[in-house]
Amino acid sequence: MITHPSRYCTVELQALPARIGQVRRIVSAQLRYWHMDPLIDRASLGVTELLSNVHRHAQPDKICTVELEVLLDRLKVSVRDHDPRLPVVGDAAPLATCGRGLAMVAAMSESWGALPDGEFGKVVWFTLPAPSAAPVADWDHYPRITTGEHAVRRFAEVTLVEHVVEERRSEPAPARSAVVG
Repeated sequence: MITHPSRYCTVELQALPARIGQVRRIVSAQLRYWHMDPLIDRASLGVTELLSNVHRHAQPDKICTVELEVLLDRLKVSVRDHDPRLPVVGDAAPLATCGRGLAMVAAMSESWGALPDGEFGKVVWFTLPAPSAAPVADWDHYPRITTGEHAVRRFAEVTLVEHVVEERRSEPAPARSAVVG
């Protein structure tokens, strides 16, 4: 089941290898839809590691829910399963073929954690900083580029205009950058 009102998306699945690849593609498509393309690689890696842990370790079943949520200036990715045992970051031997997943999630994310979820489950999550260049959805609030007379011409100053009184053009305005040059 997939739901995605505005900035929230959930996928319920059985954490099997074929399903993990499908969820990775769903995460990529959802982040593209939200114009968060720079987060695709890290979010896909993180969700793959968390789902792999469910596949390897979760008892009594492999059913879980992946949630994507945009919270102000960050993306939160959560995986809920029915196993109450919280994960532990282990020290993998140099030649070990597994045991580094949570350490990778910790290294590539802004923050991460695991919490009990009711009596019979847990949620493991991580956050990524959202791209700062998200498109402005409201046409009445758009950035205006201004430069001061005494300002160094290295960067332009960006101000947010609350209500624009000038007449609207019938064609879209050209794209503008906050960086001069």
